[in-house]
Amino acid sequence: MTDTVLTVPLYRLAHGRTGDKGNRSNISVIAWHPALWDVLVAQVTEQAVARQFALRQPSRVTRHVLPALQAMNFVLDGVLDGGVNDALNLDSHGKALSFLLLDLPVQVPANLTQHLAGTH
Repeated sequence: MTDTVLTVPLYRLAHGRTGDKGNRSNISVIAWHPALWDVLVAQVTEQAVARQFALRQPSRVTRHVLPALQAMNFVLDGVLDGGVNDALNLDSHGKALSFLLLDLPVQVPANLTQHLAGTH
């Protein structure tokens, strides 16, 4: 028998924060609970983040893993339409980009659902 898996948005497993420098965005992903860490590392990869941001066309996505904090930092190059001084979009700092990442679908084994944020 296979384990039951639930697909939920990333925000049920982690929270995030966004910063910027030029045309580069930094997005942190911090696990709500240490038990969710292995799921995050396995599924929130550079490739998954690049797919999630396909419409923003990042030129590069780099993941920095911080296991002692159960956190990751993603650096996305080329996603701010040139940066604060050049962008004409309403969010030239990219502060809302963490919400786009936190909407990433993640598959969670049923035995970990008690650690998810929000309603179960």
